Amino acid sequence: MNETVLISSEGGIATVTINRPKALNAINADVMQALNDWFGKEYKTIEGLKGVIVTGSGEKAFVAGADIKGFTNLTVESGSKVSKFGQETFFLIENFHVPVIAAVNGFALGGGCELAMSCHMRVASMNAKFGLPEVSLGLIPGYGGTQRLPQLVGKAKAMELTLTGGMVTAEEAHDIGLVNYAVEKDELIDTCMGIFKKTKSKGPLAVSKAIAAINAYYDNAKNGYETEYSTFGDLLVSDECKEGVSAFIEKRKANF
Repeated sequence: MNETVLISSEGGIATVTINRPKALNAINADVMQALNDWFGKEYKTIEGLKGVIVTGSGEKAFVAGADIKGFTNLTVESGSKVSKFGQETFFLIENFHVPVIAAVNGFALGGGCELAMSCHMRVASMNAKFGLPEVSLGLIPGYGGTQRLPQLVGKAKAMELTLTGGMVTAEEAHDIGLVNYAVEKDELIDTCMGIFKKTKSKGPLAVSKAIAAINAYYDNAKNGYETEYSTFGDLLVSDECKEGVSAFIEKRKANF
């Protein structure tokens, strides 16, 4: 793991911090590779992982976009490759087996907004701003933004935000469904941990499978309802479900 992305963990919750504060945490090739490496395999070094917070270093930005300087020498082929690798990396986050929350502590623009949208949930501090300004550069979002934004806010609002390149505040982002919570900055991490306190007490296999089932709705290669009923059947005979049902009947806390 290079120093552009920092990893820490406590109590089964890992924090992944984009660490380029002088560049407002803009995503460059090193950042994207580090994210791909960690969500692809390096997370396995953390024992008992129950959740992940993704955030940015410093006071101003979550991630203020992609590092545009890295785009100047790209060709059609290399540009498509960069976009595809970014999409593949964010798919790893979207399909991660434990809950991933973006703690958006400032500007989340372009690739930063796309990173936040790839997380399962988003909590924003009041100083956060969201946007996809790529059209101002003669580009479109390349890391899945044109696909995830309409899923979250609807087609019409996604069209407006993408075609105008405009920004929305944390409160506006909450109103349109882009973020789960908009809170004061000193409440940001506590709000994330409050969500994890609830998910950590639930069956870990069920939580993982619920993530997969919800994501199946948006995957054209899958039948979401089929994923649900087959997963339901598998879980029904699992040791985890047997413990959960027994605990409910016996009026005690489940020991997952």
